[in-house]
Amino acid sequence: MGMLAAVVGVFAGLLLAAPAVHATTAPPPASESTAPESSTEATAQDSEDSGGDETSNGAEYQDRISGVLRNAGSPVAGVTIKASGNGYEAETETAENGSWSIGVPEQGAYEVELDESTLPEGVALAEGQQNPRTVTFAGTSNITTLFLLGEGIVLQSDTFGTKLIERAVAGLSFGLLLALSAVGLSLIFGTTGLTNFAHGEMVTFGAVLAFGFSALGLPLWLALVLAVVGGAGLGYVQDAGLWRPLRRRGTGLVPMMIVSIGLALALRYTILFFFGGATQQLPDSQSPMLELGPVSISRNNLVSLVVSLVVILIVAALLLRTRIGKATRAVADNPPLAAASGIDVDRVIRIVWMAGGALAALGGILWAYYRPGVSFNMGQQILLLIFASVTLGGLGTVFGALIGSIIVGLFVEISTLWLEADLKYVGALLIMILVLLVRPQGILGRRERIG
Repeated sequence: MGMLAAVVGVFAGLLLAAPAVHATTAPPPASESTAPESSTEATAQDSEDSGGDETSNGAEYQDRISGVLRNAGSPVAGVTIKASGNGYEAETETAENGSWSIGVPEQGAYEVELDESTLPEGVALAEGQQNPRTVTFAGTSNITTLFLLGEGIVLQSDTFGTKLIERAVAGLSFGLLLALSAVGLSLIFGTTGLTNFAHGEMVTFGAVLAFGFSALGLPLWLALVLAVVGGAGLGYVQDAGLWRPLRRRGTGLVPMMIVSIGLALALRYTILFFFGGATQQLPDSQSPMLELGPVSISRNNLVSLVVSLVVILIVAALLLRTRIGKATRAVADNPPLAAASGIDVDRVIRIVWMAGGALAALGGILWAYYRPGVSFNMGQQILLLIFASVTLGGLGTVFGALIGSIIVGLFVEISTLWLEADLKYVGALLIMILVLLVRPQGILGRRERIG
């Protein structure tokens, strides 16, 4: 209990300190970054210098519409951009680096218009540019829209093949980060039989810790490493303080599942109490787009794809090649037989909980960059997708969770070519139901695991 109290104390301290430190951190100079926030600060300062508040750029709001205005590769400053919708209107001007950003009070559809009368002489919108245009938020706190400039430039739309490749790459990136959390959940289910509804909060915990450590002034790489270690610590504390005593008491799986639901609610609203309901951004959450042949992908998504793939390969190698990996598979297959063979089942389960917590924390960090943003309920938002991945691949099978996650991620992103963005998660759950109607045990599951 002393260990549990210490961990809770450290967690509470980080949550209390993080927003305050973050709020007092000096913004980077506009010359060092092209982040949209720089234009917001510049415009807000201009408004203060003029002594008036007639024009609002929504600097106080977390949800933002942003972009960069360039002509022949050079930034265009002083151009007015307006946004309106849901009974709200705001406007801003592009900064010296061409960036602009407008905050909005709530997510939804907004009409964005570039005031062409404020463009420099001889500069005009490219042919085919829609102005004004409607933008819609879809599961993110920042949406980007670009106005192309250039005399004689004709806008060319991407072919269906190019769009399909881009959506497939984005789906692979999303599926692999989803797999990090799904593999951890599958390991826990395989060794204990527990359906852990608090796994979403373990995802949130990693992102919140990363934000807290970075807000305290630590280097980003160190903050991320400590957040993953903190996720492993949460898994250890959960098993030592809650699940192991319940197992020793002979508590059934259904009561333990109900306990996990209660734990999820307790963790979620504890984070809400200390962290707050606003969406916060991790450092470098706004990244440039990279052109890889016909594919455009953000730098953060590319890094997420590589990191997820490397970590999953390491986990697979550990499970297949090491003694602890073989012991984990033995416990997942038959705990009584594994114990009779001399395997310390409790030790294996403890290691699995720590590994599951670390993977969930890393998945939460990558999810915070993918959205982008850290919020108290971000893990809850993808919990059903994690369950869908595990169920689709086969309950208790680690490689099944990986395959299921990739399928879900690909379907979520590719389906946006035909479905509204708000329906993409519904489509992923629908494909899970259809597959399970044909193969109830999942793709790699075995029939004897069911029932």
